[in-house]
Amino acid sequence: MDERILTAAPEDAGKRLDAFLAEALPELTRSAAARLCQEGQVTAGGKPLAKNARLNGGETIAVTLPDPEPMEAVAQDIPLDVVYEDADVIVVNKPKGLVVHPAPGHPDGTLVNALLHHCGDSLSGVGGALRPGIVHRIDRDTSGLIIAAKNDFAHQKLSAQLQDHTLARIYRCIVVGNLRQDTGTVDAPIGRCPTDRKKMAVVANGRSAVTHWTVLERFQGFTYAECRLETGRTHQIRVHMAHIGHPILGDTVYGAKKAVPGLRGQCLHAVGLRFLHPRTGEAVELRCDLPEEFQAQLRKLEKRT
Repeated sequence: MDERILTAAPEDAGKRLDAFLAEALPELTRSAAARLCQEGQVTAGGKPLAKNARLNGGETIAVTLPDPEPMEAVAQDIPLDVVYEDADVIVVNKPKGLVVHPAPGHPDGTLVNALLHHCGDSLSGVGGALRPGIVHRIDRDTSGLIIAAKNDFAHQKLSAQLQDHTLARIYRCIVVGNLRQDTGTVDAPIGRCPTDRKKMAVVANGRSAVTHWTVLERFQGFTYAECRLETGRTHQIRVHMAHIGHPILGDTVYGAKKAVPGLRGQCLHAVGLRFLHPRTGEAVELRCDLPEEFQAQLRKLEKRT
């Protein structure tokens, strides 16, 4: 068992406990946090707390995390584009179409299956049986850099960096329309869409979500931009850009209903990662090239101007 001690900040006052835990501990989903509450593993002053308890701000909360589950995902020989690797971490340039971890509808053929084949038993178990090593996720039809931890020590250190924003994730995208300013920030909470549970949306009672964007190049009717995540909510960049009226090119969930010829999924690529090495504390900064189909879209837009 692994006990964590958390202190609620004054701005956390009024939050539901399970929502607070999911934000404070990136390795927990909200449903997993709720289960821990129901099992009596979340306490304050030695007394168990209910999942729907509202925080006052300032209280100290003890959370007992279960031991990692035994591995259940199977190793599969799936090619990986490894950008960086050592005894603690591995960073992969994930192609479009590759799901990150097994889930209903995708029992295998995922990045996790490929990592199990490549790394053997050297993956952290913090994420559970179906998400060994996974520190953060990238959408199936988004490409780019994703980091995985090879041991629990590295996983916990990297998760802490996600929480305090020292692990930076940089994306490039093409959005529909022209962004008026050269830089901007979208600070809007994200939660399940009230009318379509398969989608996310900006909702009043959602989890805090912040995306910073910078214009790189302007085209007729489109903008090439770089986005930096301050938080990491599901579909965050896609939801935020659509929310401000500039959905990502090719995004048929949050933007146009028709696919773009020559483009699979959305034109969104995780181009950079910056983090402190979990063991040495040294800064690691990694970049990768845009995929060819992304570059092809840029060339098409350049010809139109």
